[in-house]
Amino acid sequence: MSVPQEKSRRGAADHIVGRMNAMPATILTVRWMVRDTFRQSLASKLFWVMLGLTSLCTLFAMSVSVTGAEERERHPAELPLYMPKGQGVDGIREPHGTVSVRFGMVEYPVTKGKADSVRELQLWLAGILADTAGVLLALLWTAGFVPAFLEPHAVTVLLAKPAPRWAILAGKYAGVVLFVALHATLFVGGTWLGLGFATGVWDVRYWLAVPLLVTNFAVFFAFSTFLAVCTRSTVVSVFGTLLFWVLCWAMNFTYLRLTAAPVEGITPFAQFLVEAGYWILTKPLDLSGIFFDAMDAGKYSAPVPELEAVKQKGKFHPELSVLASLSFAVGVLAVAAYEFRNMDY
Repeated sequence: MSVPQEKSRRGAADHIVGRMNAMPATILTVRWMVRDTFRQSLASKLFWVMLGLTSLCTLFAMSVSVTGAEERERHPAELPLYMPKGQGVDGIREPHGTVSVRFGMVEYPVTKGKADSVRELQLWLAGILADTAGVLLALLWTAGFVPAFLEPHAVTVLLAKPAPRWAILAGKYAGVVLFVALHATLFVGGTWLGLGFATGVWDVRYWLAVPLLVTNFAVFFAFSTFLAVCTRSTVVSVFGTLLFWVLCWAMNFTYLRLTAAPVEGITPFAQFLVEAGYWILTKPLDLSGIFFDAMDAGKYSAPVPELEAVKQKGKFHPELSVLASLSFAVGVLAVAAYEFRNMDY
């Protein structure tokens, strides 16, 4: 074998060994960043704040009781309405049960059976309270995690180590998402146990809220990470992400509205822009609709009319909706990693 061939062979071998050695370093970097994120959440007391809110919601779930509600087969054309007892009319049921919350401090009548009444509470807890207020609060409270670690006095220590910058950023992002995933699991698990022990209704479909909550947060936090890398500002990350959430919700609703009932006078170009924006951006309303269907909530709660109309037309594709939202998150993170790689310190 000639000398040039021998050098080429040794160079290729060294390159392979270098890549093998770099992979454990990358994995260790991601692990360390995840661990550091949980340490940061404990130091900032955010972990205990979120755990406290979960505990309050669990106590609320334990305070629920359902009395006098009989299980019955629901008529397909039955309206989700009720009239006071003695004033019932055809198609509108009279209440025959009571849901008591906060240990009897608040009561309201129901026309549904016990299981449906509990599922409706689960829908409100996970589908509205956690998926809207919870996700927004989580984005607000975690928006400062990435800008804080991007400060020169903090990140230069990490950059001095033999690890790629994208692994550092990916580890920080993964740490925050796993932190929120833990609290989403605690919230769903706590309220599920509370309602189960209080009412005797154990619906495992409620656990589907965990992956949907994490997906919804992960997509929006990817955009928050992008803003943090570009500006290193917590304020910009907070308000920029909130504005982005409003934009995505408005775009999602506009697409559903135009698909359900086309508006007269809208131009083809405007229709194209709405459809393009819908498929490019994330879709919070679609994710709520997926959980609504998973809980079979149409039997006991009124759906979003626009989303229901799109489903009836066969133009609602939940798998594609989730895939498109995750693809947006991956693309935004890739751009953020590229910016971080070329950032000067």
